[in-house]
Amino acid sequence: MSLINEFKTFIDKGNVIQLAVGVVMGVAFGSITKSLVDDILMPPLGLVLGGVDFSDLAMTIREANADGTGLVQVRWGTFVQTVINFLIIAFSLFVVVKVYDRLTVKAERSE
Repeated sequence: MSLINEFKTFIDKGNVIQLAVGVVMGVAFGSITKSLVDDILMPPLGLVLGGVDFSDLAMTIREANADGTGLVQVRWGTFVQTVINFLIIAFSLFVVVKVYDRLTVKAERSE
């Protein structure tokens, strides 16, 4: 079988389409959780912690030059937001897998 025919068979199985849909949905879900963290969760948390804006939290290693270049910072506040974003996505996927597993087990019992 030629490489082109093998590729066509691979595409025809539908796995590629399902994977593509999954990737697009994952990107969209990531955007939603990023907005949830950045726009909904972090502002009240920052307010509770004394009006802190996490996206501004950074450790400056080198100050900017007179022309505004050369600033070097470790932006740990943004990192904290990204970790919270990851935890929300990971927990959501955990719940989806748990529900899927339960539905699969119930379907197998009824057969």
